[in-house]
Amino acid sequence: MPIIRMTLVAGRDPDAIERCMREVARTVHRELDAPMSAIRVVVDEVPPSRFAVGDRLKNEENP
Repeated sequence: MPIIRMTLVAGRDPDAIERCMREVARTVHRELDAPMSAIRVVVDEVPPSRFAVGDRLKNEENP
């Protein structure tokens, strides 16, 4: 059973995330020949204040 986990900084359009989840599942189905019923896609959204690149928090970045 493929389990795909994505971690995203919160703030993206919910519809875009759902489209991405469906497309990821379709890609795994197509490329790995996994049954669609066995594929799990999990999205974890974290606030920008809890995601850093090096020592710079995402909420500290310039827009």
